[in-house]
Amino acid sequence: MRQGTVDLAGPLFWQLPPEERHKAFALLRGLDSPAYFTERPRGRWGSGRGFYALVRHADVVEASRTPRVFTSAPGVTTPEPARWVRALFGDSMVNLDGPEHARLRRIVSRAFTPRLLAEAEQDIHRVAARVVDEVIGRRPDDFVTAVASRVPFEVICNLMGIPERQRPPILDQVNRVSENVGVARGALPRLRMPGRGLRALARVQAMVAETGRERRRRPAGDLISALVNADIDGHALTGRQLGAFFSLLLVAGVETTRNAMAHGLALLTDHPGQRALLLSDFDLHAEGAVDEIVRHSTPIIQFRRTVASEYQLGGRTFRPGDKVVLYFASANRDAAVFTDPDAFDITRSPNPHLGYGGGGPHFCLGAHLARLEMKALFRELLTRSPDLRAVGGPVLVPSNFDNRVRSLRFVCGPP
Repeated sequence: MRQGTVDLAGPLFWQLPPEERHKAFALLRGLDSPAYFTERPRGRWGSGRGFYALVRHADVVEASRTPRVFTSAPGVTTPEPARWVRALFGDSMVNLDGPEHARLRRIVSRAFTPRLLAEAEQDIHRVAARVVDEVIGRRPDDFVTAVASRVPFEVICNLMGIPERQRPPILDQVNRVSENVGVARGALPRLRMPGRGLRALARVQAMVAETGRERRRRPAGDLISALVNADIDGHALTGRQLGAFFSLLLVAGVETTRNAMAHGLALLTDHPGQRALLLSDFDLHAEGAVDEIVRHSTPIIQFRRTVASEYQLGGRTFRPGDKVVLYFASANRDAAVFTDPDAFDITRSPNPHLGYGGGGPHFCLGAHLARLEMKALFRELLTRSPDLRAVGGPVLVPSNFDNRVRSLRFVCGPP
């Protein structure tokens, strides 16, 4: 593979097997400076200009921790969201910068009280145990729908205080939104626009806003109650902000954890020695196993940034208005940081992966909960059903944004 044949802006690249994409990223990391990729004109959806690809671990970390230069607005997805989409739904916290982002993050951070987190941890263990009970009793065949999708969704709904009657329709709308992620199939494949699935997203936000109005009248001790009744410098989340935050949770707290869990089972099946090591002392190796699953699979592939002022990074001088894309999937395989980066090694130490972001103000708020969910689930799965394993590899959804697993067959019995 030659550098000239790599096109990170084109849909065909994201349909390549993961191994081929990793080879391409290794090639780009070896260049003297970040490569530039031209995007196709997209009318109202984008400028058709292009972006520089930040693929080295050090460059992704520096850009993440220099938010005054590498800004999230107007959007972190590639392509960027249209202005009318942002006006209609409000800006997600991941697309905000400076004081506005800091104020929203402060409201959310303070809502996660020690009591709420302690109750969430207990709930995570209850949900994981119940899901595994059903797996052992019913023997389903798709790990994604039976396990990986359910655990984080139930945990988030319990944490937020979403009423039981609202959960099935919310899950249905989330699935509709997810259908519009990735590379659209057809004679001329294309990267899907961020505006697809907006009707489903609007329904989700409306249902959550309704719950928020109810919690203002009658607080219930859940996260929604804390968010809509907060008084942080005189501010609480509005109904629209609450809906945008819940939509973010569905991606950051549900989709990414769901995909990490599915990739985790596949990795532990493909590497029986690592699985045996984990089971030999789960408490000793669980943290390392979770970190290595996240590093190896990198559930979020990339985030976009806009350059606000002149800055030198990675051998290139960036100008105001330049677009850069931070490729976490590449940074997590950087041989300058990770010895034998393509290997799956749960004892890897240190493991400074960027699976939850590169640090700075946008570091993932839910990283702690995601780790707890993965540890609780794999403890239940592997200790109660030692023969449980994936059958075949995960069926992936081609995407330039997340490493999404469509399905993964699995069995509980012996080989």
